[in-house]
Amino acid sequence: MDLARLRAPQDSSMIPSSWYNIVPDLPEELPPMLRPDGEPVKPSDLEPIFPSKLIEQEFSRSRFIEIPGELRELYARLGRPTPLLRARRLEELLGTPAQIYYKYEGVMPTGSHKINTAAAQAYYNKLEGVRRLTTETGAGQWGSALSLGGALFGLKVRVYMVKISYMQKPYRKIMMQVYGAEVIPSPSNYTEYGRRLLSTDPENPGSLGIAISEAIEDAVKNDDTKYSLGSVLNHVLLHQTIIGLEARKQMEELGVYPDIVIGSVGGGSNFAGLSYPFMKDRLQGRSETSFIAVEPTAAPTMTKGVLGYDYGDSAEMTPLIYMYTLGHKFVPPPIHAGGLRYHGVAPTIAILVKTGYIEPRAYSQNEIFDAALLFAKAEGIIPAPESAHAVKAAIDEALKAKEQGKEKIILFNLSGHGLLDLQGYNDYLEGKLTDAYINGPRIEDLSFTKK
Repeated sequence: MDLARLRAPQDSSMIPSSWYNIVPDLPEELPPMLRPDGEPVKPSDLEPIFPSKLIEQEFSRSRFIEIPGELRELYARLGRPTPLLRARRLEELLGTPAQIYYKYEGVMPTGSHKINTAAAQAYYNKLEGVRRLTTETGAGQWGSALSLGGALFGLKVRVYMVKISYMQKPYRKIMMQVYGAEVIPSPSNYTEYGRRLLSTDPENPGSLGIAISEAIEDAVKNDDTKYSLGSVLNHVLLHQTIIGLEARKQMEELGVYPDIVIGSVGGGSNFAGLSYPFMKDRLQGRSETSFIAVEPTAAPTMTKGVLGYDYGDSAEMTPLIYMYTLGHKFVPPPIHAGGLRYHGVAPTIAILVKTGYIEPRAYSQNEIFDAALLFAKAEGIIPAPESAHAVKAAIDEALKAKEQGKEKIILFNLSGHGLLDLQGYNDYLEGKLTDAYINGPRIEDLSFTKK
C-alpha cells in the first residue's frame, strides 16, 4: 500500500494567502439584500452591526481577498492546514472502486470549521475598537468558535444559544464559558423579542432565526457592541474558503481531483468553504465535478423551500435576503443536528442550486446516524451530527460507483467531530430518535417574499 496516498502534506505552505470570493464567478448576478422598503441595502446600512472591513468584504466583487499576515499566522497556530485523509478502510468495507477523501476540520481547537471565520471576524472587530460581540449558535460549534475568537483578541462575547441545543449539549455551553463567553438560552428574557415569545410560549424550543434576532437586538442597543454571524452572508462564506483552497493544493500533491464534492448545509458555510474553490473550475468550464449539498428532512430548505426574499431572522431585524426559505417564523423540530436547523440558505448557494450547479439532498436523522456509526467503525472518527449528513451522501455515492463500476473520486467535508454530541449517539443507540419530514411552504403562504 502506498502510505503517501492516505494523507496529504500539511505544511504551512498549504495555507492560502487569499480567500476566494465566488460572487464575480456566479452564473447569475447575485440579487442584492433589500431594506424593508424594497430598496437595495447600502454598505452604510450595515454599519450598526458590522465593522467596516467586513462590510467591504460583504459587498466586494474582487475574486481574491488577501488574508492579513497576522491572521494567517494565527491560522497556523490554531492548526491549519487541516488534514486531507483518504477513507481507505471505509472504501474496503463498502467494496467500492471509488476513492473517498475527507477534509477533517475537527482537529481545530473548538472541534469544527467555525473558527476560520470566527478568528477573522474577531480580528477585524478588534482593529476597529469594538469591545463586545453578540451572536447566536445552534449546536454550539459557532458559539464555541466565536468565544475562542473573543478570547484571542480580548473581546467580550455573549452567545444566544438555541434553547433545545442549550439543553441537549451542555458541554458546548461549558466550552464557551471556559473561553470567557456569556451563554444565554434563546428565547430569553434579555431582549424585548425574547420576552415577547416567552410570554406566549414559555416552552418555546428556540430556533436559529430567533437567536439571531436576540443577538442583533442586543448589538444595536449597545454602542460598544457589534454582531457576528456564523453563516449565510458572503463575508462568512469567503473566510471558509480556506478549507477548499487547502484541499485543492493537497489533492494536487496526491495527484487526484474530485469528481464529486459533498458538504452538509444549514446556512451553508462549511459546504461553501470546501466546494467553492472547486466550483470555480466548474463555473469557468475547466471541470465537470458534481456538487451535493445535504440538509436534514426536518429543515429541508433547499429541497422543499421557496426561492425568494426573506428575513434572515424571526423578528425581521435583518435585511431581506434572496434565498431558499421555509419562512423566517419556521421553528424546526428538535433534531440533534442543531447547526442545520435554519430556515434559509446562503444567497450564493441559492443561485447555484437554482442554476443546477448544486444538487440538494435531504436525509432523516436516523439515516445520518446509521452512516456516522459506519464511518466511525471504519475510520475511528465520530462525526458531528451535522457532518454526518455529508458522510451519508459520500457513502451513497460510493455505493452508486460500485453499482456502476466507476472509479469516482469523492471528496467531502468532515466539518467537525461529535465528541460533544454523544447524547445524540446515545439516543440513537437506544432507539429514541424520531425522524421528521417537513413539507415545504406554498409561495402564497409566504407573502413577505419578493420574487
